Amino acid sequence: MGTLYMVATPIGNLQDITLRALDILKSVDIIACEDTRHTQKLLNNFEIKKRLIATHSYNEAASAKGIVDLLDSGNNIAFCSDAGTPGVSDPGARLANIVRKAGFDVVPLPGANAATTLISAAGYVGKTFTFEGFLSPKSGRRKKRLEVLLERDEAFIIYESPFRVLKTLKEIAGLAGDRIVVVGRELTKQYEEIIRGTADELVENFESRQSIKGEFAICVCPIAAGIDKDSEEDGK
Repeated sequence: MGTLYMVATPIGNLQDITLRALDILKSVDIIACEDTRHTQKLLNNFEIKKRLIATHSYNEAASAKGIVDLLDSGNNIAFCSDAGTPGVSDPGARLANIVRKAGFDVVPLPGANAATTLISAAGYVGKTFTFEGFLSPKSGRRKKRLEVLLERDEAFIIYESPFRVLKTLKEIAGLAGDRIVVVGRELTKQYEEIIRGTADELVENFESRQSIKGEFAICVCPIAAGIDKDSEEDGK
């Protein structure tokens, strides 16, 4: 019986791949991935040659059945989403569920993740935070969910595209303009940018830009905690 390995891949900087991940990618019989073209670039960078099969959000359940058959034939398989940790706003959860129910081992290989990457640099000192991922594209649902998240006494992290990030920041500002927000753009990549300020200040910042590019992670801090004020005062 084979084993399925859930392999976290870099969210930008290819050097963030772990040694363990490279060892597994080299040793498995087959690599299942969200996008074969994307994963092929990663493999080419580390001179790894393997058979690739596509397992994305649209065929995840059907592909999982084929993967179960391959595991039953004794193949070890690695699964990679395009970037970050599988199953975290990416395909992988259904695959892991189906494979585990079929009686095969599912082994996680931890690594890069945009949410934890941002929280580590945000300066948020609270003990808990909510990972929300992408909000609904429907404005009514999105606003209602933001209202619920803003009422909690904890930070929350959302992902956003360059096409909607300003709109989302405006919605946050409309509900809580003085709330501290930390925005990570293109995390770990060449043009990485981490911006901190109130929601109102960040709306002004992004409105002044001629263009908005990149992928975004947004951390909204609660009123009580916010950023570590004691640390800031000690540094004065």
